[in-house]
Amino acid sequence: MTMKLHCFGESGNAYKAALPLELSGLDWQAEKVDFFGGQARSPEYQALNVMGEVPVLVDGDVTLTQSGVIQMYISEKTGKFGGSSKEEAREVTRWMFWDNHKMSSQCGTQRFLMNFLPEEKRPQEVIGFIGGRLKAAFKTLDTALRGRDWLVGSEPSHADFCCCGYLFYPEPFGFDRKDWPEIDRWLGNIESLPGWKHPYDLMPGRPSDRGL
Repeated sequence: MTMKLHCFGESGNAYKAALPLELSGLDWQAEKVDFFGGQARSPEYQALNVMGEVPVLVDGDVTLTQSGVIQMYISEKTGKFGGSSKEEAREVTRWMFWDNHKMSSQCGTQRFLMNFLPEEKRPQEVIGFIGGRLKAAFKTLDTALRGRDWLVGSEPSHADFCCCGYLFYPEPFGFDRKDWPEIDRWLGNIESLPGWKHPYDLMPGRPSDRGL
């Protein structure tokens, strides 16, 4: 049975689930959520996910929400991307938690404020504050990648797929990969993986659909 991932192209958190699904070889398809049109706030969608967020993975009678949980499910089904030992698995989880708290949450908010709000409603003080937090997070990631192809072990893992979730998007949010040589090299490694796709090629929906 084909799994369905409820998602939309602009969501870096959905990309964290879509990318390992694609690379794992599992049978799945993307189901577009009209997030900006309010679909995630509808009673029908909230019956699927009371949190009103993407991604949501439906695999038969299994319904999972939150990208990290979906990533762990992919590892359960395939044995891939979760680390090759208990020690590596803990390290993968450590980076997943760090990313969700320190980087992706900031990237998603900043990208929304800078690109998807009308210009006159963009809170410049907030944007400046988040920009400082993001710079610190990028420095942490860049430092951790020195001398390493992947964040954990010798193979790609969910640690990588979490931390790259927002970093391939073209919209400005204070990140230019050329400013961070280790991150730039590591993103190139991810792009070189067989089956890799850009988020706008992997999931339906992009800003141009809404005239942006």
